[in-house]
Amino acid sequence: MVEIRPFKAIHYNPDIIGKDLSPVITQPYDKIDAEMQEKYYRKHEYNFVKLILPKEENRYEMAAKRLREWKEKGVLTRDAEPGIYIYTQEFELRGKKYVRRGFIAAMRLHPFEERVVLPHEKTHKGPKVDRLNMLHATKTNLEAGFVLYKDDGRVKEIIDETIKGKEDFYGVDDFGTVIRLYRITDPEKIKTVQEVLKDKQVVIADGHHRYETAVYFRDEMREKVKNWKDEHAFNYRMTYMVSLDDPGLIVLPTHRLLLKKKIADEEWDKIKKYFSVEEIDIKDAEKFLEERRDKNAFVVYQDSRAYGLELTGDVSEFMQKEWSEAYRTLDAVVLREVIFKILGVKDPKIDEDIIYERWIEDSVEKVDKGIAKVAFLLNPTPAEKVLEVAKHLERMPQKTTDFYPKVISGFTMMPVDEKELL
Repeated sequence: MVEIRPFKAIHYNPDIIGKDLSPVITQPYDKIDAEMQEKYYRKHEYNFVKLILPKEENRYEMAAKRLREWKEKGVLTRDAEPGIYIYTQEFELRGKKYVRRGFIAAMRLHPFEERVVLPHEKTHKGPKVDRLNMLHATKTNLEAGFVLYKDDGRVKEIIDETIKGKEDFYGVDDFGTVIRLYRITDPEKIKTVQEVLKDKQVVIADGHHRYETAVYFRDEMREKVKNWKDEHAFNYRMTYMVSLDDPGLIVLPTHRLLLKKKIADEEWDKIKKYFSVEEIDIKDAEKFLEERRDKNAFVVYQDSRAYGLELTGDVSEFMQKEWSEAYRTLDAVVLREVIFKILGVKDPKIDEDIIYERWIEDSVEKVDKGIAKVAFLLNPTPAEKVLEVAKHLERMPQKTTDFYPKVISGFTMMPVDEKELL
């Protein structure tokens, strides 16, 4: 059972910063490189990067100190009554306009084995230690997680109605995406959203490390607060929730480029046992893939030539018996288990054996320049398939999903200290 609650968000004070938060909002912490960090620091005295990714050596203490000081100065303020927050992102992608619509609420935490909140990616220790240190220091969810759920139409109606009104905050990010935030405090509307979600499973789209960290922090707090209650905020995580049916829910493909290995003639012969292979113009790569969205298909680019591949043979011999049908039919799995195995590529190391690219043009350019030997161009993974695989408690291969755009940080925060109740 998925349980969500309204919460009293901390946010920038419109009287000091304004309702346009463009100067202070940022990409998520894990998408900010040193150059972006520097740019954000210069952009505004109260830029959000100074909370989520301070430059100072003692960054956790500095984040906590700034959070406290900005509250005292009135730069940050807090809503008087609890609400949920409609969060929309208007963006353009390859000449087409989209709007992704969702809402931010406090979502009850469940360890993955409870099969309520499902992961689809593997996590690594380093990022979890980092975010746990930040959580210990600030006792605040500074950034929202991102999960997908199945709507029955009722949440869509509430969002449709809400966005007809005036937003509470807005901002434009580094890539031209326009974000708008609308607060809902109507108990009946909140109750409807709660009812839609109560019998559902949800899958994490982005923020696996922060979610696992939040569960660990919750367990620590339950040890510390002897008479903890269900309504303690540390039992929840500030979460952005988007319906699987939302027309603006875009998953981009992540193309694979091998740096040392390309396909030899004898390997093409083996590949042709399982795939139809036709030479195509590289300009038609996107069209070739688009027409085969419901099949396992790839475009291979090497030596200035492009080839369209479509799976035609039985590749079950390459797959492990315990894998679900949903998992074994993922393009990334077919590529890794069949084609890469034929090439003798096993466990390729990032930046040493393999690199990843979001756009076809960048992939082709890297091969043309000799940076990579061969590019494998893929279709995006459908969002429904992410949930399907997650329901089997299977983790997708690295870089199988790329939800676009990222959830921009700096609009809402949620305290999770021992005194905070929802």
